[in-house]
Amino acid sequence: MTSTPVDSAQERILKATCDLLEQGGRSAVSTRAVSAAAGVQPQTIYRQFGDMAGLLDAAAQEGFRRYLGSKSSAAFGADPVADLRAGWDLHIDFGVNNPALYLLMYGEPDSRRQPEAARQTQDILRNLLDAAARAGRLRMDVDAAASLIHALGIGVVISAIGNKAEADTGLSERVRELAIEAITTEDARESSGAQRPDDDAARHAIALRSLVPAASSGLTPGESLLLDELLARVAKAGAAEA
Repeated sequence: MTSTPVDSAQERILKATCDLLEQGGRSAVSTRAVSAAAGVQPQTIYRQFGDMAGLLDAAAQEGFRRYLGSKSSAAFGADPVADLRAGWDLHIDFGVNNPALYLLMYGEPDSRRQPEAARQTQDILRNLLDAAARAGRLRMDVDAAASLIHALGIGVVISAIGNKAEADTGLSERVRELAIEAITTEDARESSGAQRPDDDAARHAIALRSLVPAASSGLTPGESLLLDELLARVAKAGAAEA
């Protein structure tokens, strides 16, 4: 009876591609190099992935799976703002330590082919921000905060990758703190000064808006939509004045 190989040809090809990306960047990934590293014939690559573009898409998906694994195993605590900092640091570390794979994942985004793992990593960020909102610590809505964090994080990593020889080791921390300051408020329980009325209203509106989906069983769909719209207006008005 013939035993089944531990790794399929597809798995070997994908691993070889990721290894080549890590060792020599995207220019190191060629049909010849991948087939030699994986121990397969070049035509096997095309049978499994269609073409080199399909192979690189699969490598990007593998990158998101690895990143998702690191985020899923991260230990987040009771402080939602500290968790946002930890999530930021994890993202930056992954990108700096996997530059070629990161550029494949984030440097050439294609929403039409976004893998499920990529959506799940975005969900983790939204969950962290939603926790901050429910705690009354968010000064803008979750979508706006997620877009800001996402864009700044990618920018910091790509900047670090592009200027590795002259990397600014403090850049990530400075941008992180600017982002945290932009999207969060002080903990009202620990703040020594009074909150601005508009900032306080926005903070509570955002917190309530995050809680409404779980507590709106007594509302009609129309009432839920109306409440969400009103809270969004209060949050937006407060953020504009802040």
